[in-house]
Amino acid sequence: MREGQLRVNREIRAPLVRVIDDNGDQLGLMHPREAMQIAMERELDLVEIAPNADPPVCKIVDYGKHRYEQQKRDKVQRKNQQTQQLKEVRLHPRTDTHDVEFKTRHAREFLQEGNKVKFLVVFRGREVTHQQIGRDLLQGIIDALADDAKVEQPIRMEGRNMWMTLAPDSKKKKATA
Repeated sequence: MREGQLRVNREIRAPLVRVIDDNGDQLGLMHPREAMQIAMERELDLVEIAPNADPPVCKIVDYGKHRYEQQKRDKVQRKNQQTQQLKEVRLHPRTDTHDVEFKTRHAREFLQEGNKVKFLVVFRGREVTHQQIGRDLLQGIIDALADDAKVEQPIRMEGRNMWMTLAPDSKKKKATA
């Protein structure tokens, strides 16, 4: 049996199965051969829908139609699933306050769309000796976005880059709504 695929008709190996007919009525516990006989009389298939139950649950349905409906449900579920992206905002220690405010507004939009935002302060040359400037810059951004975001990764220094990651805060979003 392949992953994610159901056992059908002769592939069912359990000694006893709980059978449900095509109308949703329970026919009770029986041997798989008996259930398969009933399915064949109705020109349908016996499909194991809950293999991990004790005893396994089988349903008498048209297998092709069952697979088609399952694929439709999966497609709708994937469509409604929201993916989260990581947006990056790059700064320098000497970035002007207006530019920082502008980038903070953009980051707020990203957070409201449900994306995470990574702030990266890049130090050039001798700027790396003044790491406190970068730390203050990132802390100011945290304070400015405190109502929309929570700190996912605190401020860290890696080589010549100082960075942090903010994630949308659903609790704060619900409180304002």
